[in-house]
Amino acid sequence: MSMDSGAPLGSDACAYTDYTPGEAPEEFPKTGEGATGVEAEIWEALYEVQDPEMPVSVVDLGLIYNVEVDGSKAIVEMTLTYTGCPARDMILNDVRCAAMTASGIDDAEVNLRYNPPWNVNMVTEQGKEHLREFGLSV
Repeated sequence: MSMDSGAPLGSDACAYTDYTPGEAPEEFPKTGEGATGVEAEIWEALYEVQDPEMPVSVVDLGLIYNVEVDGSKAIVEMTLTYTGCPARDMILNDVRCAAMTASGIDDAEVNLRYNPPWNVNMVTEQGKEHLREFGLSV
């Protein structure tokens, strides 16, 4: 069985994403700072979406990679703390519903991406505080 990822043989490119070790990562965490108008409303709503396993917002966990508005549609790019997350469907639905609360938004698309892979360094300082209060060492 062949699993051609499109990555050159012998390369360090991940077979399942377009992530290549050593490439400069995007700036994380994304917090919505500087967002205006409807995008700012969406970010504000996303701060209300908490991870179902711990009381920390998906924004403070560093799960939101991007928010865009295209007419009356919100497009949210995000990741999960790991690919096999059992709360995946719940989180995606909560993010979609939150995005649709913004003014003029009639539809929302939530796209999962795993590049760059999530890590604890993507958690905001406020998120780290909440995790410590929850009893985790970060």
